[in-house]
Amino acid sequence: MPRKSIVEVKVLDVQKRRIPNKHYVYIIKVTWSNGSTEAIYRRYSKFFDLQMQMLDKFPMEGGQKDPKQRIIPFLPGKILFRRSHIRDVAIKRLIPIDEYCKALIQLPPYISQCDEVLRFFETRPEDLNPPKDEPIGKKRSDFQVQLKFFREKLQLYLLPNSREHSIKEDGNGMFLVCL
Repeated sequence: MPRKSIVEVKVLDVQKRRIPNKHYVYIIKVTWSNGSTEAIYRRYSKFFDLQMQMLDKFPMEGGQKDPKQRIIPFLPGKILFRRSHIRDVAIKRLIPIDEYCKALIQLPPYISQCDEVLRFFETRPEDLNPPKDEPIGKKRSDFQVQLKFFREKLQLYLLPNSREHSIKEDGNGMFLVCL
């Protein structure tokens, strides 16, 4: 049976994950030569690891001896940033990573269909049951807030959908909601 090869790759969106810690993954649609289409999820760091493997395995094609001979595409570089900018960086990388994937699979088959590339785009166990976080840009409701007046006092209730929470009054009539 002939080995399946990658026909098309499309980076669809970015998704926030919270396990084991807060990070972002790229949602990628992979179409194979046998007609199957799968969704996979990869962190930027996995793209970076793949790029390093490709440059090690194919130094000539990576332009190490002669930069004019480079055919391996460039990956958007690592960026040092504060935690609050992670989402912005993930979104800004979406199109360049999509272009990187498309260029990678257009390379000659000895590169585009090498074991490292095929393994990267193959479905992994964590791709089959991804967390239920929604892609960036779509709003979601983790809780509902209910306000009630009772004996001339305002009472605040959080009705959780699935998240732990606590409510503390600061003594000045303000409430602190800890999710």
